[in-house]
Amino acid sequence: MPNTARWAATITLTATAVCGPLTGSALAATHSPAALYAPSSLVLTTGHGEFAADSTPERAVTLSCAPTASGTHPAALSACIELRSTGGDFDALATRGDAMCTREYDPVVVTVDGVWQGKRVSYERTFSNECVKNSYGTAVFTF
Repeated sequence: MPNTARWAATITLTATAVCGPLTGSALAATHSPAALYAPSSLVLTTGHGEFAADSTPERAVTLSCAPTASGTHPAALSACIELRSTGGDFDALATRGDAMCTREYDPVVVTVDGVWQGKRVSYERTFSNECVKNSYGTAVFTF
């Protein structure tokens, strides 16, 4: 075997031995389904009171929207669809027109903390009562 052919074979074998294992993990990291989506994972809490700092959370649920809807939220898929339609803007959630709520003042505070499409989210809103809270969106705050 000529000298040039030996060097070419040696370099090829060395490159394959050194770089071969790296390409498999690099391809898996860049082509895995989880790497294609920005993280969207939230913790939602609700409690009675005007401010989250003054109330004890009575219920907490998790909501993850990427790559699929999941979590302990009872209507995870519907909640994710609603949030996607508003671009993650909780204030833009529409009220249900058919909700008939009393004017009773029994404040309920909702908090949302986590990540929505790769961006940190921290949200707090106080509703005048449970019925009003449940009328915002059809699923996001109904838990």
